[in-house]
Amino acid sequence: MLTLMGRGWGCARALAPRATGASLLVVPGPRSALTFGAAPESWATDRLYSSADLKEKLDMSRFPVENIRNFSIIAHVDHGKSTLADRLLELTGTIDKTKNNKQVLDKLQVERERGITVKAQTASLFHNCEGRQYLLNLIDTPGHVDFSYEVSRSLSACQGVLLVVDANEGIQAQTVANFFLAFEAQLSVIPVINKIDLKNADPERVENQIEKVFDIPSDECIKISAKLGTNVESVLQAIIERIPPPKVHRKNPLRALVFDSTFDHYRGVITNVALFDGVVSKGDKIVSAHTQKIYEVNEVGVLNPNERPTHKLYAGQVGYLIAGMKDVTEAQIGDTLHLHKQPVEPLPGFKSAKPMVFAGIYPVDQSEYNNLKSAIEKLTLNDSSVTVHRDSSLALGAGWRLGFLGLLHMEVFNQRLEQEYNASVILTTPTVPYKAVLSSSKLIKEYREKEITIINPAQFPDKSKVTEYLEPVVLGTIITPDEYTGKIMMLCQARRAVQKNMMFIDQNRVMLKYLFPLNEIVVDFYDSLKSLSSGYASFDYEDAGYQTAELVKMDILLNGNTVEELVTVVHKDKAHSIGKAMCERLKDCLPRQLFEIAIQASIGSKIIARETVKAYRKNVLAKCYGGDITRKMKLLKRQAEGKKKLRKIGNIEVPKDTFIKVLKTQSSK
Repeated sequence: MLTLMGRGWGCARALAPRATGASLLVVPGPRSALTFGAAPESWATDRLYSSADLKEKLDMSRFPVENIRNFSIIAHVDHGKSTLADRLLELTGTIDKTKNNKQVLDKLQVERERGITVKAQTASLFHNCEGRQYLLNLIDTPGHVDFSYEVSRSLSACQGVLLVVDANEGIQAQTVANFFLAFEAQLSVIPVINKIDLKNADPERVENQIEKVFDIPSDECIKISAKLGTNVESVLQAIIERIPPPKVHRKNPLRALVFDSTFDHYRGVITNVALFDGVVSKGDKIVSAHTQKIYEVNEVGVLNPNERPTHKLYAGQVGYLIAGMKDVTEAQIGDTLHLHKQPVEPLPGFKSAKPMVFAGIYPVDQSEYNNLKSAIEKLTLNDSSVTVHRDSSLALGAGWRLGFLGLLHMEVFNQRLEQEYNASVILTTPTVPYKAVLSSSKLIKEYREKEITIINPAQFPDKSKVTEYLEPVVLGTIITPDEYTGKIMMLCQARRAVQKNMMFIDQNRVMLKYLFPLNEIVVDFYDSLKSLSSGYASFDYEDAGYQTAELVKMDILLNGNTVEELVTVVHKDKAHSIGKAMCERLKDCLPRQLFEIAIQASIGSKIIARETVKAYRKNVLAKCYGGDITRKMKLLKRQAEGKKKLRKIGNIEVPKDTFIKVLKTQSSK
């Protein structure tokens, strides 16, 4: 037993490495006593070394390529992907079996609060089957349409997928979308029917749906209950039997694909890599094919599900790599890493995500600008589907215009900024990217292209400058019980949608396909659909290009002065109703002044809606008790003249909280 007395930590740090495997104890007091040896349970321990450092490093060479299986779990939102992942982790002994194992891989606070998966998470499982040790690399993916980019990225590191379908709900819109992502990537699909323990579960009906929609024989479906762990062993068996091992070459030079990355304040960028060729180990000099910068590998390992260092990573395996990348821009998702002086053909990478929704983001206080800039950079490293453009506003100051894949994506990003980086921001109303075809060669020369994209409504060009406007359209898939079909069709028609297809997937479920203008569904379509169908309908959409549309720029005027932050682009047919609603909301939010405020919505020089905020006024007739009417008229006239003069010189300062209330999405109306 070794005890040290000293004033500080210096002597402890000097001697700690020599006392191998020892825990360090801190005894309170003016001169801390530092003890190496077995720790009594009653003492509070403060370890200088983490348990990961003390564990023996894993030897990954004992897993030949034919014993490796890389797979993802894909499904519609809330069909039990993360719960199935928990059971697989328990069955393979990766985590201890306790009652607290609920969505173990959902590590973010926002995921815990909302009960959804936002980030794809990786875990390596070690499984013994028929005397052979297998390495199963599992990737748990999100189920919501806004995070489909996470799914497509995850599939690039896999050879097969588990397609989970709820035995109660059946096939939903995102089930269809995710199946086709896996089908296009030519991956093996194992259909898993989950929640067979529910009272209303009907696995036979779901089997028939899978056979009809996906053309997968019903005898290939595995029926399980992930919550109770029923029949989950057969899923592990199917993974080994039906998913092929990766086609890789360990003798070739290193070729690794970066498919995700996170930022650690102490260790810099941690990249998640899938090795397609070669071997990587600590101390290797590697090069990024994108930036051509050279790094030295500090640590490699697997996620089990927490980081576990290994000696080496071999082709066919999925793990993490730390190479001292300090700048968040250095770790590009889709980048190829190779050994120094051994260049290779870069891997195809990923199709860049196409933003569907744009919103302005500004710090509440301009002094927080640099902190917010740093937070956005670190968060976009972890979520590469967000696009960032610098922006500024007269009322809100300097900020950014960010592009998101959908409204939930925008909300989650905002929530993560607040929770993980303690940043308070103002988020403007979401808009979609429009296009305009310019009319004159002079303008084409000025903009350097014939077709310009507008992401900020304030920069929307005048009708005289363009031949036509284009708006983005999406192909929406709605799956609903047939009794709600009529109501949903009326909702779609009200949103200017065009029906493309209608198909019964079984006796009482219908799949509708519509072509929607994106700006009609971006704010509150999903909420309306859910309330119309009592929550039973599901919705998914994919990009379908652009179409011509009669678009107009609507300005909001306060006493004749345009408020740039409230400019919106709307369809001509809906301009009046949107303008009226905007004026009414402003009337409720604007503080009254000593003069009258006219709130107007205008298209060009034409006023389409108006509301008036009445002035505060003193009762000038209070001192008149009876008397002649002309005396009263004189006092009122003098007051009216004063108000008129005030209105000319009075300046309306719109408070920031008013902007926040008005710019909040219109779904609250």
